[in-house]
Amino acid sequence: MPATHEVTNQVPPLTGYDVADYPALLEGLRREGAGWAEADLRALGTLAGGEQAQEWGRLVEKYPPVLRTHDRFGHRVDEVDFHTHWHDLMTVAVENGLHAAPWRDRRPGAHVARAAKMFVWGQTDPGHLCPISMTYAAVPALRVEPTLAADFEPLLTASVYDYGLREPSGKRGLIAGMSMTEKQGGSDVRANTTRATPNSDGTYTVVGHKWFTSAPMSDLFLTLAQAPGGLTCFLLPRVLPDGTRNALRLQRLKDKLGNRSNASSEIEYDNAIGWRVGEEGRGVPTIIQMVNLTRLDCAVGSASGMRQGVAQAVHHATHRDAFGARLIEQPLMVNVLADLAIEAEAATVVGMRLAGAVDRAIAGDEHEAMVRRVGLAVTKYWVCKRAPAHAAEALECLGGNGYVEESGMPRLYRESPLPSIWEGSGNVAALDSLRAMAKQPESVEAFFAEVDLAAGTDARLDNAVARVRKELSHFDDIQYRARRIVESMALVLQGSLLVRHGHPAVADAFCASRLDSDWGVAFGTLPTGIDTTTIIERAKPRGGDFDA
Repeated sequence: MPATHEVTNQVPPLTGYDVADYPALLEGLRREGAGWAEADLRALGTLAGGEQAQEWGRLVEKYPPVLRTHDRFGHRVDEVDFHTHWHDLMTVAVENGLHAAPWRDRRPGAHVARAAKMFVWGQTDPGHLCPISMTYAAVPALRVEPTLAADFEPLLTASVYDYGLREPSGKRGLIAGMSMTEKQGGSDVRANTTRATPNSDGTYTVVGHKWFTSAPMSDLFLTLAQAPGGLTCFLLPRVLPDGTRNALRLQRLKDKLGNRSNASSEIEYDNAIGWRVGEEGRGVPTIIQMVNLTRLDCAVGSASGMRQGVAQAVHHATHRDAFGARLIEQPLMVNVLADLAIEAEAATVVGMRLAGAVDRAIAGDEHEAMVRRVGLAVTKYWVCKRAPAHAAEALECLGGNGYVEESGMPRLYRESPLPSIWEGSGNVAALDSLRAMAKQPESVEAFFAEVDLAAGTDARLDNAVARVRKELSHFDDIQYRARRIVESMALVLQGSLLVRHGHPAVADAFCASRLDSDWGVAFGTLPTGIDTTTIIERAKPRGGDFDA
């Protein structure tokens, strides 16, 4: 081969490492009461960082699912064909309890352990975690109807992935989907026109069209429809108890920006049969139990993507020479990498704190329930909103190599906007935060009680908290100011947690940048005097097949 094609200065693949070996994640796991899960988390992290699982993730996105509406004879089949590695990813997720383990394993910290596993395994392929998240969130919604819960909860929580179109009670494990939005309403589900008519046997006949249905290959779907008593939640199986197919017609799969391994669909309920979940007219309060949990997965998923992005960026800079030195030794790149690392740590710390709040709220702690309600609302808005900018900057750290599909960074970039859109886009999330505070003023008290645990520790944090109090002291143009208010609340929550629990270098840098008024707009605008060496060292991937 000619010497002109000698390959030099290329970065070794980031593979063969433990994805779970991330200080912010492991510290949060232990702090929030799930240290008992660390060995399992690390085993999953080693699998996630291995070449095999990374290849699974690459292939399922490269070869997305395909809809088959009819068989060769013209019979309606409404099936989705997946790449074989989709089922491999799903199997690992279910066997590790990502779908529903906390509902059967009620040890303190069970929801924290699951969130940490979602964080780790999501770095293989986020798409397959959509049905995993739906299944997790479906269980408390089903418990509104004890008979249905008794029938299906044992199968929804079983640690067996049993793919295939069969009657639910005859399967070893079930996956649940969600079918709420319609083309005329989107997030405004009260505008739904799908109708549900009661039958003499206690079932309902459902007729209507759903614009987005998550995971159409699922065994069961929670859906919203207008019953005689108003908007109501229903459970519809793909296969009815008598073994016949329910009339759920898959019209088409969405051609999406990202999340391409996951089949998102439009479906038609053509006189489909369903069971009521909760009282007629109580559909939104019933389904909101599901939404609150999937919003936690949105925040954790965004934090996971940030971690993946900064790991790739730091790894690249560690091994790449430019202008006479390693990239990681060059001051401006150091500023960018440290800034990305701070954002990822802050997102991880607050995600683990809120998973802990879920645990304690479910156990009956009313204060933690209030922290979860308002803390999750503001965090879902801010962390998910930051993810696309973070992914773009991480991609740019790799230069032109990052813009090439083989790097995996374009896939991360395409995926990054989804959590901000899913379960209520930015405006919906911001307004929901205000709604939560208006309906439950005690949630505001709980929020400030949480951030005030760090009072007096850092003057920059104290001043930022005072500004938030002032923003909430008057209600003029409050909807117009919603994003500003919610952003400020999310930042002081992150700052408080980092000051109390984070590494001092990260906490100082966060307060100096995010909470002081001279913070720049782009990543890489940290002020001087920051301990960037420690911050970047915490962000380095560990234990890989690459050179240290």
